[in-house]
Amino acid sequence: MKRSLRGVQFTHTLVSIMVETVAVLIGYLFGSIPFGLILTKTAGLGDVRNIGSGNIGATNVLRTGNKKIAALTLLLDGLKGAAPVLLLNYFGGPQAGMIAGLAAMAGHIFPVWLGFKGGKGVATSLGVLFGLYWPLGLIFIGVWLALAFTFRISSLAGLATSALSPLWAYLLGCSKELVLSTIIIAVVIWIMHRANIARLLKGDEPKIDLGKRV
Repeated sequence: MKRSLRGVQFTHTLVSIMVETVAVLIGYLFGSIPFGLILTKTAGLGDVRNIGSGNIGATNVLRTGNKKIAALTLLLDGLKGAAPVLLLNYFGGPQAGMIAGLAAMAGHIFPVWLGFKGGKGVATSLGVLFGLYWPLGLIFIGVWLALAFTFRISSLAGLATSALSPLWAYLLGCSKELVLSTIIIAVVIWIMHRANIARLLKGDEPKIDLGKRV
């Protein structure tokens, strides 16, 4: 009986490891799709890595002057965060979904195809939160948009919104695991925005230019 029980436990552990491994791989591969680079090149706007901050996120894409391509980048970067979460949550459960979401962020920030130099993770984290618990994602979107359009500083909006996400998750009654995921996401976003924080403190952070027409 004990051997049988041990065999069941071993099988369960092995399956869990396999599911989590698949979650990491799928999440990373989704997250590493460089939509900002693909869209700007397809639109004839050149290599987005050669302008502004040099990253592939929507804010830098906006610096090309093409608001439609920037908006599409924002949408797709969000979807590549939400899609693996929803997929793995359905087939592997909530824990697999969370792992896939964090892996998607890692893929966006460190894409293997671009020498591990990608974006800063705000749009993808938005998608991850939306996939994990859509009310939390809606709050993130609403607050980010409000701050971005009020102050016209993308980094400030992302930093403030991510920092508040754990509080919202707690107030919404989310699980401890989900609250922990929001904390990890916030820490990653703040680390990736180190240079932006320095410029914000100096008052040198550039604002979003919404006046250009395409």
